[in-house]
Amino acid sequence: MKLHRLAFTTVLLALTSASALAQNYPNRPIRVLVPFAAGGAVDTLARLVGQKLSENLGQPVIIENRPGAGGNLASDVLAKAPPDGYTVLQTVNGLAISPSLYKTLPFNVEKDFIAVTQIVQSQLLLVANPKLEANNVAELIKLAKAKPGSLNYGSTGVGNPLSLTMEMLKSAAGIEVQPVTYRGDAPANAALIAGEIQLGVMPMATTLPLVESGQLKALAVGGLTRAPALPNVPTVAETIPGFDSTSWQSYFVPAGTPREIVLRLQQETAKALKNPDVIERLKAGGNEGVGSTPEEFDRVFRADIIKFAKIIADAKIPKLD
Repeated sequence: MKLHRLAFTTVLLALTSASALAQNYPNRPIRVLVPFAAGGAVDTLARLVGQKLSENLGQPVIIENRPGAGGNLASDVLAKAPPDGYTVLQTVNGLAISPSLYKTLPFNVEKDFIAVTQIVQSQLLLVANPKLEANNVAELIKLAKAKPGSLNYGSTGVGNPLSLTMEMLKSAAGIEVQPVTYRGDAPANAALIAGEIQLGVMPMATTLPLVESGQLKALAVGGLTRAPALPNVPTVAETIPGFDSTSWQSYFVPAGTPREIVLRLQQETAKALKNPDVIERLKAGGNEGVGSTPEEFDRVFRADIIKFAKIIADAKIPKLD
């Protein structure tokens, strides 16, 4: 009987402590881990939304860049952080890709994290050097089949959402396009402009200005619907029905974080995304604000884990150490 009372008391104290933590949240600065270097698309969005979150929550939101290990370094930091809402990870689809891409990980993506909200959905652009003898996906497929092995594309890393989108396209269209590896979007785009490579799948945020200036030409967007910023550019799905590949940026917190804190973060993020200034800046970068509930984004996240596992298996991409 005493053991039952002790167990009940322990649970009650834990619930009371979690409730008190949630009621006082936040009462100190929040750090947002970004798994990439400063100045990139994820860092830029983190600072934009972080500023609005700081205003809404009344506490500083500090952006901490922790690049390394394909984004897994920052994820590992989050997995080991206290589940109190004061350490948040802002990351991309790469977190859903990692379980299928790496032999081992120091964390479990399905057990160690709570999906808070999808911040934005970002269109991916299939772009080409302006001299390429193809202006859309159908013409690209025809060209690739007429000249097998003659086309190449800029890859910014094995197994990231950009390279996997190209693998999806190659598989769906039955074509072969050779990867040429670059250390980031900027050098890959520079190589495209110079004609060193013919194709690339790139984030709209970094590539839209190059398309608008005529330095690159857009063959298609990866999502199911056309991008408002490029209404005359068709989707890949208009040629290959059902093709859908976009990128997201989202918040995660450690497993065990009180639900009240998770909901507070989600609600304040959704509020920040409705700010007119934020909306305009997102549009300029080819992003669409989302602000989904934890349950809604958790479904998206788990579906992506399954989707990317199949793409990696079909493409026979060897697992990384």
